[in-house]
Amino acid sequence: MSNTNGKFSDQVLERVNTVSDALRNIAEVKDVDIATAPRKTVWEDGKVKLYHFEREDKAEAKTPALISYALVNRWEMMDLQPDRSLIRKLVSEGIDVYLIDWGYPTKVDRYKTMEDYILGNMNDCVDFIREEHSINKVNILGVCQGGTFSLIYTSLFPEKVKNLVTLVTPVDFDNDEGLLFKWAKDMDVDAIVDGFGGIVPGDFLNTGFDLLKPMNKTRKYMALPETMADQGRLMNFLRMEHWVADSPAQAGETYRRFIKDMYQHNKLINGKFELGGRKVDLKNIKMPVLTIYAKEDHIVPPETTTPINELISSKDKELMEFPGGHIGVFVGSRSQKLLTPAIATWLKKRD
Repeated sequence: MSNTNGKFSDQVLERVNTVSDALRNIAEVKDVDIATAPRKTVWEDGKVKLYHFEREDKAEAKTPALISYALVNRWEMMDLQPDRSLIRKLVSEGIDVYLIDWGYPTKVDRYKTMEDYILGNMNDCVDFIREEHSINKVNILGVCQGGTFSLIYTSLFPEKVKNLVTLVTPVDFDNDEGLLFKWAKDMDVDAIVDGFGGIVPGDFLNTGFDLLKPMNKTRKYMALPETMADQGRLMNFLRMEHWVADSPAQAGETYRRFIKDMYQHNKLINGKFELGGRKVDLKNIKMPVLTIYAKEDHIVPPETTTPINELISSKDKELMEFPGGHIGVFVGSRSQKLLTPAIATWLKKRD
């Protein structure tokens, strides 16, 4: 009996020490910095900005890479912390990096369309880089929904794109592997957009993402005392929570059309999608293309990404599997050691 009491006392003492360390660590936190890679705003139009990331030496590749992130969530996931930053790693690997910051839509943006984003903002950013560097073509790295935008853009303006990299990018939306794809098929998107007054809140979207794997959040908070007791783990946790809480709203008309034309009617893969009165034919994509998917991705399952290679006309095309999940692509240690250097090498070989 005394032995049992001793073990219980040890467990209580251990828990008290954990909580004590956690409280001390949280008290020492002054600020939570994310997206700290040095950058300059080189172009802007309203809420949309184009960043150029600074470097100390000359880029090894003469062709800059433009990153197009998703409208959902913020691009800072690619530069969440200094030692696990896809952007910093690309820069260190000799790539000149630009990135589109889509900004935070408000009520005045509720009528902003996919044409405005792709034919307007994205095309303007590409043209700025072309003029700035006196080149005809740029490299594009499209991420998630931003990758879908990049496929559309490249199909319409192939003469402006030298190499295309897509990262966890959906193209085939008729898929039952991911819950998101199942739910969207029956979503009354008109009721959602109109009910929110034409601007869809970021919190609404985050709730949906949480429900894809509801126990993940429970496990995360159950482990919070242990997480907080370690200063490094605590800061990683706070950076991620900061990023999640900073989710932007969605321009209603763009959200409405993306759900209807992609998730519900799968128009892009069927050759029925049009933008600005122009048909989007993925066969127009003939330049080198690198398609990267995450093996354990529950948001954009591999089956929604891999058909890209079947739809394009490129002779130089490659599929690359990342052994992790959707977020691990950006912040995992394997991203730093394997994935990002591979992207940089692939681009430099085709420069």
